[in-house]
Amino acid sequence: MEKVQLVVLGLSASPAASNAYALILKEVDGERRLPIIIGAFEAQAIALEMEGVTPPRPMTHDLIKNILDQMGATLTEVVISDIIEGTFYAKLVFEDLGIEIDARPSDAIAIAVRVGCPIYVNAEVLQETGVAPQGEEKEEVADEDYDEFEMLKKSEKMQQPQTPQQPKSRIDILQEQLEKAIRDEDYETAARIRDELKKMLESS
Repeated sequence: MEKVQLVVLGLSASPAASNAYALILKEVDGERRLPIIIGAFEAQAIALEMEGVTPPRPMTHDLIKNILDQMGATLTEVVISDIIEGTFYAKLVFEDLGIEIDARPSDAIAIAVRVGCPIYVNAEVLQETGVAPQGEEKEEVADEDYDEFEMLKKSEKMQQPQTPQQPKSRIDILQEQLEKAIRDEDYETAARIRDELKKMLESS
């Protein structure tokens, strides 16, 4: 399997989708972005670690890191290995132990940023789902996405309502539908909506 190394670029949240966030990954030697829809808990776990914020008690991903440390197990890498019917799949790779463990990408990356291991994606998955920024977006997206870390650290900001005077765009409506599909665990519908959103963003 050909792999492409990624870095965490940021987290993007929409007021129209308060319970779902887009984790934005970027290829190290290129411009393509890989957006993955994740839940608020996992988004906060990643944001806190990226900002160097230590919670008063270990979160789930901190606990996993502590267990690995105590057992002397080294997480070699995280690989986003596949996408099936719109759902991403990942693996935790322990080369010293000769094992790979299936995981959700959100959990895998939350652990990866804590242990400092590299993150990879199957090149075919990136080819299928990667998005290349257009024009000025290429220069602006990093700062805009990184600012979302501050928002995720503060629960009141995570719950900001949409400005009532602002009419909803087609993208806002689709994001609301995506949130509902994720909440209802209707992943087939969520995948379809995600693909439609991707096409709209690429053409805008």
